[in-house]
Amino acid sequence: MDHLTRLHILQHEADRFDEAVRRAADGGREAPPVPSCPGWSVADLAGHLGSVQRYLTHILRERLAEPCDPTDPELYALPADPAVRAAWPMPDRTPHHGPVPEELFDWSAAAARDLVAVLRELGPDVPVWTWSPDGDRTSGFWIRMQTIEQAVHRWDAQAVTGHPDPFAPALAVDAVTQTIEVMAPARRGWKQAPPGTGERYRFRRTDAPGSWTVEFDGDEVRSDHRDTAPVHVEAAGTASDLMLFLWGRLPSERLHVTGDGALLEHWFTLVPPA
Repeated sequence: MDHLTRLHILQHEADRFDEAVRRAADGGREAPPVPSCPGWSVADLAGHLGSVQRYLTHILRERLAEPCDPTDPELYALPADPAVRAAWPMPDRTPHHGPVPEELFDWSAAAARDLVAVLRELGPDVPVWTWSPDGDRTSGFWIRMQTIEQAVHRWDAQAVTGHPDPFAPALAVDAVTQTIEVMAPARRGWKQAPPGTGERYRFRRTDAPGSWTVEFDGDEVRSDHRDTAPVHVEAAGTASDLMLFLWGRLPSERLHVTGDGALLEHWFTLVPPA
């Protein structure tokens, strides 16, 4: 997927996220919980995403080679409204469950627009800081990562009030690949996951041909592109459902599992949630 397509998806998903959180907040009268993000309300969801996007916009705009202090409030252009500041997720605080001012959602939506604008201006090849475990230190890393994160949180927001829409197949395929090749090694390092002992997984699409085979060997996460390579467990579902499972949004019971089903749950021990 090229970067312009990703940027189009990023803005589209941001617009749908904005619609979903405003609908869930019911005109600001409440901050309902987000079922897929335990302990969070829709205010926390908007505060989290808006903060991440403003932080990254600063890094990208300044073309920083190192991360800056995420607790510096000057990075976030926080509105004066104390209720908005209460939903700002840095530093650590208690979840926000009171009334939600529209200004919070305006601030979050503007953060997404600014991020899209700076990413479109830079393109995919500008050197910047990233947390990539494979050494990808380019703006293209953030185009891909933020498109996926925005889509996941759009799904979270829609799940508050009804049945969330599935992800477009091309986005889901890209997200599954990115989760296996980028997120899995990173999360293992962040959370000091136990060493792999040769566990082999396959995730197979049911909506089109395609699969991903993964082996955990010590600290390594290895992809095997052979569609018929032996595995201990296989989980089959649409690309969207596979993406949701790997992001901890869909239980394994919603997938067609063959082999050692208990090993499928062990995935989140080997790849701890962020």
